[in-house]
Amino acid sequence: MTYTYGNLIGGSWRDTPAIFDTFNPARPAQQVGRYSLADSAMVVEAVRAATDAQRLWARWPAARRCDALALYIGALEARKEDLARAITAEQGKSLAESFGEVAKACAEGRFMLQHVMSGEGARHVTSLRAGVRNMVVRRPRGVIVAITPWNFPVMTPMRKIVPALGFGNAVIVKASEFTPAAACLLGELACDLLPDGLLQVIHGGADVGNALVSHSGVHGVTFTGSVATGKRIVAATAANLAEMSLELGGKNAAVIHDASDLDACLDQVANAALMCSGQRCTAVSRVLVQRDLHDVVAAGLAKRASAMRLGDGADPATQLGPMTHRGQLEHVKAAVRRAREDGAEVLAGGHEAHVEGCDGGYFFAPTVLDGVRAESAAAREEIFGPVISIVEYDTLDDAITILNDVEFGLTAAFFSNDAKAISRFVDECQTGMLHVNHGTVPDSHMPFGGIKASGVGAYSVGPSSAAFYTTEHSVYLGA
Repeated sequence: MTYTYGNLIGGSWRDTPAIFDTFNPARPAQQVGRYSLADSAMVVEAVRAATDAQRLWARWPAARRCDALALYIGALEARKEDLARAITAEQGKSLAESFGEVAKACAEGRFMLQHVMSGEGARHVTSLRAGVRNMVVRRPRGVIVAITPWNFPVMTPMRKIVPALGFGNAVIVKASEFTPAAACLLGELACDLLPDGLLQVIHGGADVGNALVSHSGVHGVTFTGSVATGKRIVAATAANLAEMSLELGGKNAAVIHDASDLDACLDQVANAALMCSGQRCTAVSRVLVQRDLHDVVAAGLAKRASAMRLGDGADPATQLGPMTHRGQLEHVKAAVRRAREDGAEVLAGGHEAHVEGCDGGYFFAPTVLDGVRAESAAAREEIFGPVISIVEYDTLDDAITILNDVEFGLTAAFFSNDAKAISRFVDECQTGMLHVNHGTVPDSHMPFGGIKASGVGAYSVGPSSAAFYTTEHSVYLGA
């Protein structure tokens, strides 16, 4: 057993008799950590401590807050190996991906500090009256609850922690019960560098989450996860009318209309689809291919999927780790089984995989499904695994119709050399993030979020995040 943590409340770690354990998804018999579950009294204490800490923190000049957070980000970088190993041990992704996650988290954090220092949203406005000056100012929202998922145990919490604190709030993180080690390490570092109570970490299930988001002392809730859980959070926050920022699911498509370098295109599509074993909200799940290109695209994707090396993420030779938990593996297996029943053909993978030395590991072979009908579940429902569904189309009108005819609207990619076709994609694609001639990997300083069922509220990266982490006030200054 490597990690043992309680709940970080008011600067100290608190234990309870109720515990839960985590396990290595590559070797489920191997225990990784033991953690204490918070109780209802701890939720009340955490909100009280956050309120007290935030009141003082908000008085710090933005430059002083950003200096403290820059030191905090630097401390994360110094512990990048510890953080990466914690990610891999509980989530399962390769160490290379885990190191990349930590690096991206730090890069995003530094860009967010720039947005804080620029005074996003604050401005002078021309007055309609003589002798009056008008201003719009923004203030810290207050206490923020951040509920984070298991697929990015460092990047997603940091995507919420840095802007929350940078704009003058306090934050309470409730990490996933599958991958809490990284969040605990983030809290541990905060104990040395930030005021007590400003960043707290508590553990628990839906009961703790509901108690947090419905608490009258909580002013904002930021959540990343499934649509179903997001809807429950929306209902729970009605009790206190807290502001919300929700990052939800996706059924992201790569449209291959034409490409001068098809090999490079397929490399990017396969990478965007399969990295993190497809357990990314921005993963490519559908490949919409112009009919004349179908055969070469299908064969190319199948070849790339079949060549992926499965294994324990701690093994440097591993390209693709396991599913993070048994429930997710069973979900992926069921989705592929249903796709077959709906007439899809398996070109690669399609089955649970055994990896030598990883007894009972939650591995699923990288899978390419061909002949997927646009109206079938495989083309419309989120699978969240290493599964690519290929859908053919004839015209650009067909492609755009299929692209948009899902409930989600997170991200999409379009591969083409046709300027008019690209222009139509940019104008008509119903997603929050659009990529032309490259995969669905976002930059660290660009707005990150979705529309439709993929997101509610302000985007979580970039200047628009100020709309969530601060409140807006109109000021009239008379002579």
